Amino acid sequence: MVEKNSDGEDSARWVLACELRRLREASGKSLAQLAEETNYDRTYLHRLETGERLSKLPVMEALDRVYGTGGLLVRLWRLARLDAFKDKYREFMQCEAKAVIMHAYVSTVPGLLQTEDFARVMLSSAPTPKSPQELEEDVAARMGRQELLHRDPPLNARIILDESALRRSAPDAKVWYDQLTRIIDAAASPHMTIQVLPFSAGLHGLMEGSLSLLWMADGSAVAYLEGNKSGDLIEESSEVAQYRLAYDRLRDAALPPHDSAVFIRQLVEDSRP
Repeated sequence: MVEKNSDGEDSARWVLACELRRLREASGKSLAQLAEETNYDRTYLHRLETGERLSKLPVMEALDRVYGTGGLLVRLWRLARLDAFKDKYREFMQCEAKAVIMHAYVSTVPGLLQTEDFARVMLSSAPTPKSPQELEEDVAARMGRQELLHRDPPLNARIILDESALRRSAPDAKVWYDQLTRIIDAAASPHMTIQVLPFSAGLHGLMEGSLSLLWMADGSAVAYLEGNKSGDLIEESSEVAQYRLAYDRLRDAALPPHDSAVFIRQLVEDSRP
């Protein structure tokens, strides 16, 4: 069972687990009844109540409907999923949740565009071994971030994918085909622009990591620079401006959105199982 954090304070995840258990007991429902009403396995629901599992957004929406809690559980879940991330990345996610515009350059398929199966492959390939439970928690947390693309209003995003992200395929052909198809589907959204930076663009200033630029509704901006083992949240406006210039140069070197879509569609056809 999830316990309080190291300071003895209630973590959002602990509070969510307690609230789920309290609501069910107050309603007089058994786990079997709740499973029937929500179409989720009773063992899975029990693990949510003990904090052993971090759920996904549709589960919280279903439980909100059953208990008539008006979105309370969804709001608690949004806070609880931050517990799965640490340090500077958690700060970045808090900024990301408030952002209205995102510009990003990545050399791997970003979490916002990953399918669940591809995310599982990516996360299981980490140097530090994960237990099956830890892996599923990380997958759920990553999938939860994609809520940004479906909120109202959705995040407006421009993502530059390095060609290497599209050439390093998953071992399972079906998983890789579905992942490429997911990218094409995302590119069709009016709120998403995807460009490919081809190998022919040559060397550039962001080759050693990924970059995300976030703009808030009030016009303020932050940058997040991420390497293999570290991340740095940059809030100083002059530094953010420098990274924006670096990003603009990459955007000029990348294939236009239409040509990028043609490029990825060809990869989809080539990878068809």
